[in-house]
Amino acid sequence: MPGLPPLLEAVLSVGTELELRATLQRIVDAAAELTGARYAVLGMRDPARDGLVRIRTASPRFPETGPPSEESPSPGRREPREVDICLDVPIRVDDEVFGNLCLADKSTGPVTREDEQVVRLLAAQAGIAIANARLYETARQRERWIEGAAAVTTTLLSGGTAADALTTVAEHARVLAGASAGIILKPTAEGGMEIVVVSTPGDPAGIVGTTIAPGSPVLEQLLGGEPVFIEDSATDPRMTTPVRSRFGPSMMLPLQTEGRLIGTLALPRGRGDRPYTEVERLLATQFASQVALALVLADARHSRELLAVYEDRDRIARDLHDLVVQRLFATGMMLESTQRRNAANEGGDGQAEEVSATLGRAVDELEATVQEVRTAIFALQQPPADAPTTFRGKVLRETAGAAAVLGVQPSTRFTGPVENRITDPVAGRLLSVLRRALAGASRRSGVSRIEVAVDVTVTLPDGRPGVRLTVHDDGTPNGASADPDVTWQSPL
Repeated sequence: MPGLPPLLEAVLSVGTELELRATLQRIVDAAAELTGARYAVLGMRDPARDGLVRIRTASPRFPETGPPSEESPSPGRREPREVDICLDVPIRVDDEVFGNLCLADKSTGPVTREDEQVVRLLAAQAGIAIANARLYETARQRERWIEGAAAVTTTLLSGGTAADALTTVAEHARVLAGASAGIILKPTAEGGMEIVVVSTPGDPAGIVGTTIAPGSPVLEQLLGGEPVFIEDSATDPRMTTPVRSRFGPSMMLPLQTEGRLIGTLALPRGRGDRPYTEVERLLATQFASQVALALVLADARHSRELLAVYEDRDRIARDLHDLVVQRLFATGMMLESTQRRNAANEGGDGQAEEVSATLGRAVDELEATVQEVRTAIFALQQPPADAPTTFRGKVLRETAGAAAVLGVQPSTRFTGPVENRITDPVAGRLLSVLRRALAGASRRSGVSRIEVAVDVTVTLPDGRPGVRLTVHDDGTPNGASADPDVTWQSPL
């Protein structure tokens, strides 16, 4: 601003910046330049408010003495060879003292009354500029957090698994907060909390699986729906997890909506990083509330989709039972009747015997097909995401695992009331044999068909009732996997 008096130029330049740190730097530099002081520093009364502690002149020149230490709690504290403060003026923002502007080591002589008036005028203008910069910074942060919450909500409601949803929340929150990690904890059955998701650009080793034991003061606040703010995770006695030594300032925010606690969002910063400001804490807490609602809505949507899948599966199962099985059963009865009539009219006719044998094989195939369709109906009636609790379900889970490896879905047939007759110890041994048999099939080449049969209507050689497992495949025998047929039986 050429041609303007230095004071007016300095006053006008202070208000040209919207970013708070840049505004404070202009204030400090202008004070030093207007008074001829070789050193100027602005110390904040409440560092947690704006995340700033002290701003000094951009290029102080101290050939014989050193400036106050950056770690000094007060710019005026004496240290070896430290310069003397010659002027100390408070800067007020909205009737509160924001900080003190201190000048030292004036090169042109002692501080004059005019110097004091100039600095006080500059401090008054600085208060207005700081208030504007604060408003701008708050608005900019709020905009970022709102955009981040909207992006997370859109992602959560677009589908995906529960684990993907939590990872999305952790990643977005970490970036928005400028944290070194985004961590999701979920309540455990024992009443504690466990870290289930970690998003960090560094090494996450040893973090996932860490638990907070029941009874922890932090845990009690979180379970009560209260956020927890930590100045230094490594030294705070409330922090008990072994990973706390990695982090400094931290926010732990409950993911809660309508009294339902989904988990906790933790946003720790690194050791020595600046603490979170009041604005950052408020915006992060609001973000956590919005995300919790989005997670609940996403879970409800997923539940509705699962319900639709279950209903569709039930419909398919009913159709298979009411139409396919009944028609196959009727066809089998027709073939059996034809076989009996043909046998009655054979009269030593070789062709009639051949027809009878063919009909017998057709009846056997239909019976096997009916059994397989019934097995498929049973599988359709099982919730796909749940671990099977019935014996049939456990067998089908094993065959499904083999299908994923072999690319061939085994044919599974059950004969007799398997659920009522097979005890847990027998079921455990049978499943172990089945796993070994399926593993053997996976090591053979050319497998295109695998047949699994469980029969509880057999009688063992000693006369006791028993169960028989038969596994057969059409693969090429080789080495240790030479036998494609496995038969195992046990008393019931």
